[in-house]
Amino acid sequence: MSDHGFTNLGIADPSISDPRAAEILARVFGYESFRGDQQAIVDHVIQGGDALVLMPTGGGKSLCYQVPSLVRPGTGVVISPLIALMQDQVDALTELGVRAAFLNSTQDWQDTRDVERAFVAGELDLLYVAPERLLTERCQQLLSRGRIALFAIDEAHCVSQWGHDFRPEYLGLSMLHEQWPNVPRIALTATATDVTRVEIAERLALNDARHYVASFDRPNIRYHIVEKQDVRRQLLQLLRQEHAGDAGIVYCLSRNKVEDTAEFLCAQGIDALPYHAGLGAAVRAQNQSRFLREDGVVMVATIAFGMGIDKPDVRFVAHIDLPKSVEGYYQETGRAGRDGLPATAWLAYGLQDVVQQRRMIDESAGDDAFRRRLGAALDAMLGLCETVSCRRQRLLQYFGQSITPCGNCDNCLTPPESWDGTVAAQKMLSAIYRLMKERGQRYGAGHLIDILRGKETPRVLEHGHGTLTVYGIGQDLSEQAWRSVLRQLLAQGLLMVDQEGYGTLALTDLSRAVLKGERTLMLRREADKPVKTTTPRSKSLQPDLPRAAQTVFEALRTWRAGIARSHGVPAYVIFHDATLREIALAMPDTLEDLGFVSGVGIKKLESYGESILQCIAELAE
Repeated sequence: MSDHGFTNLGIADPSISDPRAAEILARVFGYESFRGDQQAIVDHVIQGGDALVLMPTGGGKSLCYQVPSLVRPGTGVVISPLIALMQDQVDALTELGVRAAFLNSTQDWQDTRDVERAFVAGELDLLYVAPERLLTERCQQLLSRGRIALFAIDEAHCVSQWGHDFRPEYLGLSMLHEQWPNVPRIALTATATDVTRVEIAERLALNDARHYVASFDRPNIRYHIVEKQDVRRQLLQLLRQEHAGDAGIVYCLSRNKVEDTAEFLCAQGIDALPYHAGLGAAVRAQNQSRFLREDGVVMVATIAFGMGIDKPDVRFVAHIDLPKSVEGYYQETGRAGRDGLPATAWLAYGLQDVVQQRRMIDESAGDDAFRRRLGAALDAMLGLCETVSCRRQRLLQYFGQSITPCGNCDNCLTPPESWDGTVAAQKMLSAIYRLMKERGQRYGAGHLIDILRGKETPRVLEHGHGTLTVYGIGQDLSEQAWRSVLRQLLAQGLLMVDQEGYGTLALTDLSRAVLKGERTLMLRREADKPVKTTTPRSKSLQPDLPRAAQTVFEALRTWRAGIARSHGVPAYVIFHDATLREIALAMPDTLEDLGFVSGVGIKKLESYGESILQCIAELAE
């Protein structure tokens, strides 16, 4: 945590802890104590202080504004960017006995009127609105008629114009401080570098807010990055061997790949659904609802899907295309394992990904500074992919945090080899140099590799490239190994992609030092044959349940599914898997004992306690 000052009201005192917060945490949410900085944040906001909170997905950000909203007089107004998820957020709070509602474009005028009346009458604890609606005159007039406990700005990174989820309407939220100067504001996000954090504070007029920066580490997520070979087969192997029957997300760069991949997985017997902006709104809503409410559904999507997803039991996030930035990668992988149980972040990428991303940057609209920013973001992502050290260390370093090697990424579990690739790099760079300087020609990766490996292809013969001095000097490396070399040369800026859209390769200013032998180049060695990409579950962080407890856990999941269907809500709204696991291990036989289980608040104890005890008792008979 770094302190950037108190609010200008000067009334926040970090030494004061409000006992009502702990009481609400236990009674409503069923938790014995706060985690990490939650207590400090809650106390600060209760006292009227502004806060900027950076906390990883699954770290408990929502409690930081929900608890103060229940303590402070009035209604907590939550600005959330995704109206498609508001219903589930309100359903989850309603199950806890919290008076919550939302205002968005999905409601008819009668529902809107009822919610507005409840707000003005002081009958709501929390009200969710989209930023577009908040900025309307009607909504602002409504808010002026009621009493506001606080403003919570969720997914605050959307205000950053350099961010991966920029939403222009977020820029207007600085007006909150102008119109309601005495109402505390709390902005929250799971993804922000130091630069982005400063930008958020400036754009939301939170210059006097206290900053709370939790660790970005998600130790339950296992990071695994592999070289792309036959990516659909590799993905299928991951799902069948490591995550059979699990819910997960597969991210693709294009809409066509989304649909092709979803169709492929369905043909392989996996319940997969597509999601991208080109689908109709009704189809997107239906697919998202199925993903949230059913077990074991795999969503294949572009990055249009996922922000604000609260589903806690996503067991894997797979990328089959290279993400554009570390921020985007971290945000997307953070949707796995929100419940704290083991999850996998798996990425496959190859030479073509690097070529494509470089070309997209060169062709992007904007000035040179904008393209340099995109290039730097891609370089950081490539550095994470190519590192031979701990992935988690490299990832957290990007956000300015340090840890020791994690022991739970592919590089820690199976340390990769590095090798002196200087000579190989010189061969490749020489081939490109000679083709360009001697013949004024540029070629793509495949043809260059054919020349180095001495292959007599029709193209090599047609252009007379068999007479080049570099022809056949690279037969010591396989085609796959040469692709790895090329990929790493591109990643390190030793090669560039042409700006004419043909995907041909050219030297850069950095190439000279390698060609002259002034720079040694250590490269990551990739396996020539596909390797098993997953680790057996027996090595996961979460120990398997004893057989008897596993039986109870599965029975409770079946019971929960029935309750969720009857209520028309996702299963996790009733109880998270982590809570059901604790119940299965504790085997309570009284309501009092059940009430001690984390995640069982008073309202859920009243609603479901007897039913849970009956389910356990039937298994014991």
